[in-house]
Amino acid sequence: MTGPVEPAVLAARAADAKKGEDVVVLDVGEVLGIVGTFVIASASNARLVRAIVEEVETWLREQLGIKPRSVEGLSDASWVLLDFGDLVVHVFLTETREYYDLERLWADVPQIAWAEAPSA
Repeated sequence: MTGPVEPAVLAARAADAKKGEDVVVLDVGEVLGIVGTFVIASASNARLVRAIVEEVETWLREQLGIKPRSVEGLSDASWVLLDFGDLVVHVFLTETREYYDLERLWADVPQIAWAEAPSA
């Protein structure tokens, strides 16, 4: 994996490691042009949203040496957006994610597999 896929997969795994729910990685590059991938995750409460955001930032900084260009929405934590340039990570409260339904809006773009294959 190279380019935006590697950070996106790492971000998805970080969100999953902190109990992010329904984690998906969308390849939006062909449609959007200014961003290559979206990672979308949700959590049941604001405290967990913040924990997921912190975990994603930590993993990407420690493993790839990258930091977000900006972080939006952290104060109320119903929808936090981390902008890494070619990667945008969205971490939602569950009800906020259901309301905005980004997966429906981006239903025509491919999903990228991010989960590690189970050991044999």
